[in-house]
Amino acid sequence: MYNDHGASPSVTAARRSRGSLVAGICAFAVLVLSATWVVTTWSEPAARATAPTAHSPDGGVAPTAVPPEADDDGALPADRDITPFDTWHPAVSRLERRLLKAVQEAARDAREDGVAFVVTSGWRSKEHQQRLLEEGIEKYGSLEKAREFVNTPEKSTHVSGEAVDIGPTDADDWLIRFGSAYGLCQAYANELWHFELLTSPGGTCPTPRNNAAG
Repeated sequence: MYNDHGASPSVTAARRSRGSLVAGICAFAVLVLSATWVVTTWSEPAARATAPTAHSPDGGVAPTAVPPEADDDGALPADRDITPFDTWHPAVSRLERRLLKAVQEAARDAREDGVAFVVTSGWRSKEHQQRLLEEGIEKYGSLEKAREFVNTPEKSTHVSGEAVDIGPTDADDWLIRFGSAYGLCQAYANELWHFELLTSPGGTCPTPRNNAAG
């Protein structure tokens, strides 16, 4: 074995000092990496738990980076289509449970025929319904005429979550022909898009009423 007996005490001390410094830096780096791993491991599940989600057309859940805007009164956004599976929106999520299930089942089956459902109106708050009624009065010139298309908040099945408006026209046509298999029926003769649960699944739909007024 070779020993450098010629090295001075000061040189030996300097070597030891450098070695201790390197060892200290390495230890610190290990601690930092370990802490980072722990924080990441514990924070990722929380992030996944709180991350907003959007529903895919087949009813599955797909992640989205930004939560969609949703009006609490049930008004639908003008810049995107809402499907029966977009339960992040109150217009869909606040539909009566059996009605929502029936519409979702019908939407899945209709897609196999190449027909896509869009919810053009669903649940509405009383305030939203009242605004629509006032707009109808202004458009049609009288409450009596407006009532043929827009019910009062007290009588509206949209407010109670028992009605859904579906579009486009090919989806309405599909539901008028096959909706009874799910219990879904066209409620008013003057509104091809307005559907309610008016029969048991597989039953016969009643004749649509003339309009919302009666």
